[in-house]
Amino acid sequence: MDKIGTYIMPLAILGILCFGFAKKTDVYSSFISGVKEGFSSVASIFPALFALFLAVGVFRASGLVDLITRLISPLTNAIGFPSELVPFALLRPVSGSGSLAMASDIFSKFGPDSFEGMAVSVMMGSTETTFYTTAVYFAASGTKNIRHTLKCALIADLFSMAVSIIVCRIFYAP
Repeated sequence: MDKIGTYIMPLAILGILCFGFAKKTDVYSSFISGVKEGFSSVASIFPALFALFLAVGVFRASGLVDLITRLISPLTNAIGFPSELVPFALLRPVSGSGSLAMASDIFSKFGPDSFEGMAVSVMMGSTETTFYTTAVYFAASGTKNIRHTLKCALIADLFSMAVSIIVCRIFYAP
């Protein structure tokens, strides 16, 4: 059973080749055409991704995350949102890798079975890297006006984070 993973990809490629030959398709030309389309897609979304990664790096390195966390912690604690999760909540819509690093820090500090660990796990699964996703999809489609989509997506992320805390309070109350 552990050998099946070794054979899946070669069998899938062989299956695609056989299907193409059976349909009398020029498989090589179709492959080259797909590669060209892939490169053009990468070229069209690269500037947006580069700007996003640069902004995330500056945001994390500048200490702005810590400053914002300190400023809004009294408010988040008052409404029942643990201040330890605020850095994650700030980075999640912007960066998947940044929020994953924050989640890993929370796991290291509190443990994966703690309330904070459970809450960050639920938040990770119920929210999206909104800015990354909109940058990729809208750059690929050439859409310029994204403000309504972005607004709705951020509201959905905020709602998902709030519901994550409520659900974790119900099921994993400290």
